Amino acid sequence: MNAGWALQKAIYNTLTSDGALTDLLGGQRIYDEVPRGAEFPYVTLGQSTVRDWSTATDDGEEHVLTLHVWSEANGHREATEIIGALRGALHDRELGVSGHRLVNLRQEFAEARREPDGEAYHALVRYRAVTEPL
Repeated sequence: MNAGWALQKAIYNTLTSDGALTDLLGGQRIYDEVPRGAEFPYVTLGQSTVRDWSTATDDGEEHVLTLHVWSEANGHREATEIIGALRGALHDRELGVSGHRLVNLRQEFAEARREPDGEAYHALVRYRAVTEPL
């Protein structure tokens, strides 16, 4: 299995089974494709980039993944709490990545801002991971 796809599946499975996150979201509202009429708040899987991270003796890949948090609550609080729950679920955690070893997974960046419509808050949360084939 492709490491990028295996990592995305592992992240999705981890997030949908994390009680602190699903409590904040009001359910397993983690989407690759947002269903029509989805209730806020929710998290979407965003852009991912994969780079070769091989050495002279070992194969490896570096992954940069972006998660998006969407909230219609007043103020930054809800989006910020969800960012914290994402970090708690993923940062420096050992995830089972099918066919690969996850060397590390670290949150690199998080930003929350009000959308131009004035109603929604949107947060970007970026993670960096390194994988090696088993």
